[in-house]
Amino acid sequence: QVQLLESGGGSVQAGGSLRLSCASSRYSNWMAWFRQAPGQEREGVAAIGAAFSSTVYAASGKCRFTISQDNDKKRVYLQMNRLKPEDTAMYYCAAQLSGAWSNPHGYTYWGQGTQVTVSS
Repeated sequence: QVQLLESGGGSVQAGGSLRLSCASSRYSNWMAWFRQAPGQEREGVAAIGAAFSSTVYAASGKCRFTISQDNDKKRVYLQMNRLKPEDTAMYYCAAQLSGAWSNPHGYTYWGQGTQVTVSS
């Protein structure tokens, strides 16, 4: 069993930055960030592979968000810059992937989420 604990959410004004952190109790092949706004489906934001630190991003966050991980591969970060009101959502950390990175059903473990609110 893998436990994931997110932190770093909060409220910022548009154009601001936040850094999310996810601590995992165990190594996973891939870790990812998803987000879900009220009434919306959960969508992938970014993911990182442990083996080669490969990264992938959704179009919504490309060039604004950066995913990274510690050397022990058990902590992953999401640096979010130039935040927009449409980035407002609950952000979830996910781990241990089987399948396409952006499919939430492919992840075995999930954190409880951290809220990000961006005001205009």
